[in-house]
Amino acid sequence: MEKKPSITHVILTGGVGSRLWPLSRKSQPKQYLDLFEGKSLFEITVERNRTIADKIMVVGNIDNCHLSRQVMEKSNAPYLDIIESTPRNTAAAIAFAAFASHPDDILIVTPSDHIIDGVEPYETAIHEAVEKASKGFIVTFGIIPTKPETGYGYIERKGDDVISFREKPNKVTATDFIAKGNFLWNSGMFCFKASVLLEELNKFYPEVYEKSKIAWDANSNGNLDLDLSLEIPSISIDYAVMERSKKIKVVSSTFIWSDLGSFESVYDYLVSKGHPVDINGNMVIGTSNYTAFVGLKNTIFVYTDTANLILQKDRSQDVKNIYSELERKHSDLLN
Repeated sequence: MEKKPSITHVILTGGVGSRLWPLSRKSQPKQYLDLFEGKSLFEITVERNRTIADKIMVVGNIDNCHLSRQVMEKSNAPYLDIIESTPRNTAAAIAFAAFASHPDDILIVTPSDHIIDGVEPYETAIHEAVEKASKGFIVTFGIIPTKPETGYGYIERKGDDVISFREKPNKVTATDFIAKGNFLWNSGMFCFKASVLLEELNKFYPEVYEKSKIAWDANSNGNLDLDLSLEIPSISIDYAVMERSKKIKVVSSTFIWSDLGSFESVYDYLVSKGHPVDINGNMVIGTSNYTAFVGLKNTIFVYTDTANLILQKDRSQDVKNIYSELERKHSDLLN
């Protein structure tokens, strides 16, 4: 009887959620906000995969590891904590998880700030991915698109073969992708054997492999040295491996998915859960104070103690510009 592979759920927690400012701050990024029926996206992510995985790894950074630790202690789930001293993008983060694993372990890598609905189709997709990964493939999860979304990357595919990865398109290009019918949203989720990922990383981006290995070998209880980490090139796993390897397969998935990367996607999610909007589609987030909208449609009012944001729902992607401007000014409003 064939031995069942050990499955590890690797949770990436490094994002700052700049398009959800002022709710999302450096001290409390979006994955730790209790906006989702009293739970955070990080907590929901942990719960979602507990029945699937044998082990959990959390790859975070020195600034937010205390937040993930609070959730993990509350969930009473044993886990390995990998703490980056400085952000080096997803190629290094995933390499650390692979170095910390047995070569034959299968890793399911997920961001900590996505929402997923539909348990059965999700588990079906995971099982299909694990099967492909056990045969030596690196698997990415593509979501069947429901609209021409400009905030997501896309995967062009033929069957389960990946033809190309595409950057976030403009509206015309996104509409064209949907019309062609063989494009999927890129979920940023992966599944692979630890050894296969490391082999491909070493093949296509040996500097990331070598410098990440040096940093990992010198770790202290999962804490990574700053000087050694700064030597690692900052590059995404998409550029380092996914767009170069010949071992990539895609699982086409039907579960409901959103990266909640903009207030428009948060709006849609909250509406689906019964959050109030007025007759003109205006929404208030963050306060129960009576708020009236006059002459406005599809507007979102976001309240926090130190900053407010008022935006048109269809201009949600522009919030990042405000974040960037505040960053240039070294504003305390980002903290």
